[in-house]
Amino acid sequence: MKISARNQLKGKIVAIQKGSVNAIVEIDIGGGNVISSTISLESLKTLQLEVGKEAYAIIKATSVMVGVE
Repeated sequence: MKISARNQLKGKIVAIQKGSVNAIVEIDIGGGNVISSTISLESLKTLQLEVGKEAYAIIKATSVMVGVE
């Protein structure tokens, strides 16, 4: 797989919450960090995603926000 996005974080799917149209997929990327993504149910099916499977969180954004406490 070759894509232009540079932020590719490999991890393991730890949870999938299915809704009526979309699904929330949670990927554990290590170090206590979990990334959540909302995708269509069609994409969930096409990619054959399931808990325990390895996957990439691929982040492509034109802006990144930074916050502090």
